[in-house]
Amino acid sequence: MSKPQISVVITVYNEEDNIQPLLEATYSALEAIDYEVILIEDGSTDRTVEEVKKYANSRTKLIIFNRNFGQTTALAAGIDMATGEYIATMDGDLQNDPTDIPVMLQKAIDEEWDVVAGRRANRKDGFVLRKIPSKIANWVIRNSTKVYLNDYGCTLRVYKAEIAQGMGLYGELHRFIPVLAKQQGAQMTEVDVKHHPRIHGESKYGLSRTFKVMSDLILMLFFQKYFQRPIHLFGGIGLIAFMIGIVINFYLLILKLIGEDIWGRPLMILGFILVLGGIQFVTTGIIAEIIVRTYFESQNKKTYTIKSVYQGIQKPLEDLQILPNDKMGSNL
Repeated sequence: MSKPQISVVITVYNEEDNIQPLLEATYSALEAIDYEVILIEDGSTDRTVEEVKKYANSRTKLIIFNRNFGQTTALAAGIDMATGEYIATMDGDLQNDPTDIPVMLQKAIDEEWDVVAGRRANRKDGFVLRKIPSKIANWVIRNSTKVYLNDYGCTLRVYKAEIAQGMGLYGELHRFIPVLAKQQGAQMTEVDVKHHPRIHGESKYGLSRTFKVMSDLILMLFFQKYFQRPIHLFGGIGLIAFMIGIVINFYLLILKLIGEDIWGRPLMILGFILVLGGIQFVTTGIIAEIIVRTYFESQNKKTYTIKSVYQGIQKPLEDLQILPNDKMGSNL
C-alpha cells in the first residue's frame, strides 16, 4: 500500500459542533491530493467522538485518548500514526482553514522547504486577552531562540515527515515546534494563512498559560545550547562561583591572620555558599553529562542528523581521465 502524499493531523477537544463542518471542509480542500486525516480526540466530555464517527470517510483515522493529555501529546500521537510523505497539523476549532494546506504543501515541494509555517495575517481573536499576549510571547521566543518566525501560536504547518517524526514532543512544547525542527537543521519559511473567528465551543487558552510558556522557553534554550554539553553550563557557573568564593575566603583569611574578627560577617557566609554552590554546580554538570551519554548510547541515538546521502556511480573506463606514466611519476 503506497504512502499518501500528506497526513493531516487534527487535535480535537470538546468540539462536537465543529466536527461536521471541519471534516467537510477538509475533505473538500484535499480532494485533488492523496491524503489521510488523523483526528486525535483528547479526552472530550461531549459528543465529539460520536460526531467524528458519524462524518468520517474511509481515509480518516480517529485516535481516542482515555483522558485529556494536552495538545502537545495529542499532536505527538497523531504524528506518530501518520504515514504520509508530508504531515500537516491544524486545530479542530475551525479557526484554521484547510484550503491553505494544498498551497503550503506545493510550496514545500516546489521550493524544497522542510517546514512551511502558517502566519495568521488577519487574526480573528480578542485583542487584549489573545493578540497582545501572543505578540509578546512571539517576540520573546523569536529573539531568545534566534528562530525568526512571526507566529509561533499558529498550529497550521506542513512538515516533511522525517522532520515532524524526529522532533520528540513532550510536555507542552507545541508552541516551540519550530525551534525543535530547527535543532534538526530544518529549513523553514512562513506564508500568510486565513484565520476565522471561533463560532462554536470555547477557547482552551488564556493568560494562565503565560508562566508555562516562559518555563518551557527556559527548557528550550537549554536544549538549544547545552543539551549535548551540559557541563558547559553547569561547569561554567560552578567554576565562577567557586573562584569568587575562594577569593572571598582568602581575603577573610588574611584579615584573620592580621588579628581582625571575621566571625559572623555576611561576607564569610557568602564565601562559603559560593564555594559549596560551585562544587554542586560542577558535580551537577558531570552527572548531567553522564545522563546525556547514557541517553544517546543506550538507545543507539546519534548526536547529529543527516539530511541526505549521495552515492556516486561507477563510470566507464573510457570516461576516466588517465594521466600518462611520466606525469604520474612526477607527482610521486
